[in-house]
Amino acid sequence: MKIHVFAMKSLHASALTGAVIAHLLLPAAAQDATADGPQDDGATVLQDIVVNGGSGGVIQADGYVGKSSATGAKTDTPFIETPQSISSVTEQQLKDRNPQTLLDTLAYTPGTRVGAYGFDPRFDSFTVRGFDVTYSGVFRDNLRQPGAGSSLFKTEPYGLEGVSILRGPSSALYGSSGAGGLFNLITKRPTEDPYHELQLQYGTEQRYQGQFDFSGPVNDQDPFYYRVTGLYRDADTEQISVPDDRIYIAPAFMWKPDEDTKLTILGEYSRTKTGGTAAYYNDPLTGEVTDYFAGNPAFNDSIQNQGRIGYEFEHRLNDTFVFRQNARFSTLNIDADWAFAYAPNAVDPSLIDRSAGTFDERLNVFTVDNQIEAEFDTGELDHTLLTGLDFTRLQWRSLDGRGVSPPLDTNNPDAGAPVPHIDYQTRTVQDQWQVGTYVQDQIRYHAWTLTVGGRYDWVWTDTDNTNLLADTTDTISQKDNEFSGRVGLSYETDFGLAPYISYSTAFSPNAGINQETGQPFKPTLSEQEEIGVKYLLPNSNTLITAALFNIDQKNSLYYEVVNLPTGPANIQVQRGQIRSRGLELEANTSLDNGLSLVASYTYTQAKIQEGATGTVGNYVSSVPKHMASLWANYTFQESSPVYGLGIGVGARYLGKSYTSDRNTAQNGSRVLFDAAISYDFAALDTKYEGLSLQVNATNLFDRREPVCSAGFCYRDQGRAVIGSLRYTW
Repeated sequence: MKIHVFAMKSLHASALTGAVIAHLLLPAAAQDATADGPQDDGATVLQDIVVNGGSGGVIQADGYVGKSSATGAKTDTPFIETPQSISSVTEQQLKDRNPQTLLDTLAYTPGTRVGAYGFDPRFDSFTVRGFDVTYSGVFRDNLRQPGAGSSLFKTEPYGLEGVSILRGPSSALYGSSGAGGLFNLITKRPTEDPYHELQLQYGTEQRYQGQFDFSGPVNDQDPFYYRVTGLYRDADTEQISVPDDRIYIAPAFMWKPDEDTKLTILGEYSRTKTGGTAAYYNDPLTGEVTDYFAGNPAFNDSIQNQGRIGYEFEHRLNDTFVFRQNARFSTLNIDADWAFAYAPNAVDPSLIDRSAGTFDERLNVFTVDNQIEAEFDTGELDHTLLTGLDFTRLQWRSLDGRGVSPPLDTNNPDAGAPVPHIDYQTRTVQDQWQVGTYVQDQIRYHAWTLTVGGRYDWVWTDTDNTNLLADTTDTISQKDNEFSGRVGLSYETDFGLAPYISYSTAFSPNAGINQETGQPFKPTLSEQEEIGVKYLLPNSNTLITAALFNIDQKNSLYYEVVNLPTGPANIQVQRGQIRSRGLELEANTSLDNGLSLVASYTYTQAKIQEGATGTVGNYVSSVPKHMASLWANYTFQESSPVYGLGIGVGARYLGKSYTSDRNTAQNGSRVLFDAAISYDFAALDTKYEGLSLQVNATNLFDRREPVCSAGFCYRDQGRAVIGSLRYTW
């Protein structure tokens, strides 16, 4: 689903649409399991990181280099055999860069645009290949993690073992997903070897954090293993009245009675406190973003509680068949107050009028995926045949109220003012069911691999919109069904080069209601042609990939100012078609001399084929044509006089992009620098084994330029420096 403007930045979705952005609405007045993996002869030998998985998103990695994943095919498949662009953020990358958000985690992956909405700790909002993936492209352990309105699950990077990224339409296996692809977040799982970690962090903006990660066998006799990961954070941010506080606990349990059977239970609870809005005031007279906080410090609370419990079961029936069932129930509740400054006061120009609102949302999601994998031969053809049936039920409820806040006083902009009580005026309840069945065959003939798959989905959506003041309810029912497919061919040479070609489609039903028509949105459809090459260098732990792609998406969603009976409002409308074409280059390496590196370059040309008046033929807002990134980490070896010291440096280049779909102004290009330094105290004496110190900095030179998306402007997040003292045993 392509959302041009603010769906991912929403304070709150309108109760009528389920996705309208509250703080951008025009107001009424103005509107660690490890194993030594096999190595090629002569290759550098590093420790493989194996994320337990089956179909849960297994990543096998050597340092920074992902080698295989279950994300690309729902079966553990080497990257060079996957006929689609795929990459990973490995556990070692997470340790070296110490990301604090999902956006930090993905900042160095090709095609991924983070930071289009500047500083905002509320949501992890990003695009890939020019398309929003916030609502439809985030998966957890190979199961859908959908969102609706402001109900978006927050991700704690410390709870991840890695991220596996499949770019491009991928509904042939996964059902509802967008044109940009999917990001599979892989939860930390129990390890068979004992592992214990304690860590203390302190950073800028009074950031205090303590965290722990314990794992291993329950005892020496039984096949039971556990893991429990948690943290507590008390932190301010660069914006007044916008904290970044969190409590997080994630227990996990694994039963493995033999090599043919495994049951893993994964749980999580978190409570996050931040602000109802984090926006800066945009001056309507100059069109520029100011340094004034647009909200009201006395009316700017947002508390989100979320939890999940699920399991992954795998049993090998015989030498041919394996059965898997993965299931999860997730729930979140977000309760927030917000205010938004929108225009100078007509009487006193030193005052800025503010609207206000309050909302309460709840999202419950249950999803289950049943699979049977069969491995067999037909003559000279080797088959890996996967069949499956999955089911998702989403229940979303939104209560929304609107009012006014005392104006912002520019002579005392940090002062808060009491807001009169605001009653809820609307309620939206949405119930969505999705059932999909799929089949895929990976057919190998010598060096050739043909991947063919197809899926059919049925989706039922019922929506009740209630006007609480008038005590009236409108009920709308919608049924959608669609076939999705993928076919791809790859060839692996003896020297590690693997060219491929593929075609794939995606299908994404849209939650919410079109306020302009009063009808549900049609599903967003997309298709992609991709050709590329992957090169796993012989005798070197290095993977280089290149991909050319063309994606067409129709029934796109836009945000547009529309005159409604209640006045002008910035709402979602559906009348678009997007075409995105581009090139992606990526290189990952981890060498035995202590150097690890990730580098990428992306060229993206995302244009509006059909859309709002004045936008046809233009480029999609805030999607740079050129993006590039480089992160390198070097650990000094034992022969060095500074043995134990590690240094990391990174640079992220963002080219120019347009500030709105009308292409009347541009965001300037910029380079943001990151850095890290670490020291392992075991280099001094073995009695300090397991003790290390690390300092990470993002946006090192504190570059805070304006960045505008769909005509609204933000500021880049400023410099953050975090020191971590870690002890492992």
